Amino acid sequence: MILKKQKTSIIFAVPSLLLAAAFLGNIFIKDWNWSAFDFIIAAVILFGSAFFINLVVLSKKPFITKVLISFIILMMVCLIWIELAVGIFGSPFAGN
Repeated sequence: MILKKQKTSIIFAVPSLLLAAAFLGNIFIKDWNWSAFDFIIAAVILFGSAFFINLVVLSKKPFITKVLISFIILMMVCLIWIELAVGIFGSPFAGN
């Protein structure tokens, strides 16, 4: 049985590992060119989504509801990330 603290640790370890991978990629890959602002935005998006997923996981809702809400949160994160990277919606803050 996984305890609440372990669930929370796992949920917040994922964005930490993703940011660490991005940092190492920025150091070692020649064409990877993230600024400090890019890392701040990525951290806000990743840890913000982890916070909301943690709230969902620790709630008293049925399992299928938790899965669906978490999936919706992850899809929103993906859409925001893609918009910031390549601008699929053509918003003014897209990465052109």
